[in-house]
Amino acid sequence: MSSLLIIFVSGIAFFLAYRFYASKAERIFNIDPRRATPAYAKFDSVDYIPAKNWLVLFGHHFSSIAGAGPIIGPVIAVTLWGWMPALLWVVLGTIFIGGIHDFGALVSSIREGGVSVADIASRTISRRAKIIFSLFVWCALILVIAVFIYLCADTFIKQPQIVLPSLGIIPIAILLGYLMYYVRVNSVLVTVLGLLFLALLLRYGDMFIIKTDIKVWIVILFVYCYFASVLPVNILLQPRDYLCSFLLFFSVGVGYIGLFLSKPKIIAPAFGAFSSVEGPLWPMLFVTVACGAVSGFHSLIASGTTSKQIASERHAKRIGYGSMIAEGAVAVLAIVCAAAIFGLQDNPGALLKKMTPTGIFAQGFGTVSSSILGSSGAFIAITILNAFILTTLDTATRISRYLTEELTGIKNRYLSTMLIVFLGLVLALSGKWQKIWPVFGASNQLVAALALFIVACWLIAKNKPIKFILWPAFFMLITSVCALFLQAIHSFNNKDITLGVISLILVILAGFMVYEVLPVIFTRRRKYV
Repeated sequence: MSSLLIIFVSGIAFFLAYRFYASKAERIFNIDPRRATPAYAKFDSVDYIPAKNWLVLFGHHFSSIAGAGPIIGPVIAVTLWGWMPALLWVVLGTIFIGGIHDFGALVSSIREGGVSVADIASRTISRRAKIIFSLFVWCALILVIAVFIYLCADTFIKQPQIVLPSLGIIPIAILLGYLMYYVRVNSVLVTVLGLLFLALLLRYGDMFIIKTDIKVWIVILFVYCYFASVLPVNILLQPRDYLCSFLLFFSVGVGYIGLFLSKPKIIAPAFGAFSSVEGPLWPMLFVTVACGAVSGFHSLIASGTTSKQIASERHAKRIGYGSMIAEGAVAVLAIVCAAAIFGLQDNPGALLKKMTPTGIFAQGFGTVSSSILGSSGAFIAITILNAFILTTLDTATRISRYLTEELTGIKNRYLSTMLIVFLGLVLALSGKWQKIWPVFGASNQLVAALALFIVACWLIAKNKPIKFILWPAFFMLITSVCALFLQAIHSFNNKDITLGVISLILVILAGFMVYEVLPVIFTRRRKYV
């Protein structure tokens, strides 16, 4: 199979989806550029701030939803189930589920004043639904923060040469935010300046090796997350994510150009065994590949930070659906890179025992980009991945602060962020996150299902059709619940009582949420379907 054919077919599918399917969604949601967005209506100089232009916000949103997810998940899927199932799920999931999920969460939040998906649940379903969903998401975010900080710190220990390129973006981002919003320097000039500094970091940053204990890095990273949460969004979070988006654009551009130049033939098996060490292809593939197809985390970003910064509803399709298409393109690149480094004589499942998913991608990226980057491709790939782990961290901390304020009524952002940081730090240092992390994939997809149901209920209140969002919601619900059941059975068989009980608790919480949702759909929807 030619890698170029995979890229061509995927690209055509993504283009047509954005051109026609996303435009249909725009009409259903009744996008109106004349309607004032929360960034203007609720401007507060901290969270509600209109982005300088839509490209800046696109970069911030894209970096936040992407992280390392559209790379790690697809790589694992290729090695366990083959590249064809992974590719089909990425392309079809992005078009019919992920793009609509992100776009719907963004637009519904804009219309409701920039509140979270959880708060929309309170307004369109019930207060109980909001509490259940909020607690579910809040616990998941604490876990994400703890795990990603540990993984980032561990990478700094094992590869100290990436410390300066990863952390050096922070002061550059602060400078950019200050120049763009306070000095009001032209955004193009500011972007060029930022990219020059970024290029210097990538070129010379690995010459300065910084080493320290992993616990020190964990504390330093939590301090960074604290300030990223409490500072005005246009000073650190937005410009940092904007800069990071260029890293991702650069890596994707180089990767695709490298593929066109090298034209690697995909000799890895299109289909692996239906059942792998992670379980059967369905449902486990669909919870292993989240970012890159659909991810519940995206709805939290769309309704948590992006809806508070978007300057016009005209940009919702570009940022909501368009970013998901871009993430799908990243996932396709990851699939091709992974499939290009092992052949039919290899046992794909065994590859994960020899290399980490990030290592597989780095080696594959280094191979396809060698004609452009020489021998530095693998290093650049690892640096970019770690930068995006930091992006996930700062965004997750800020969203957790919003949820804490909604749940507890605490309006002091310094106090609510301190609570989040403290809980995440305790979990990260304790090491207990390792026991509950395996359940995150299924729980993340369960969040996606519940977010789709919430958006569907919001559309019901507006007398809009919901079939296009209801069927994906049921598919994701059934898939994630079945995955949780399988994980519970596997955990109990291995005497891992903690993980088994957590899996069952998540299923029960989902049951309560669906119990709240179904009456809204089936009693108030009939005359509109």
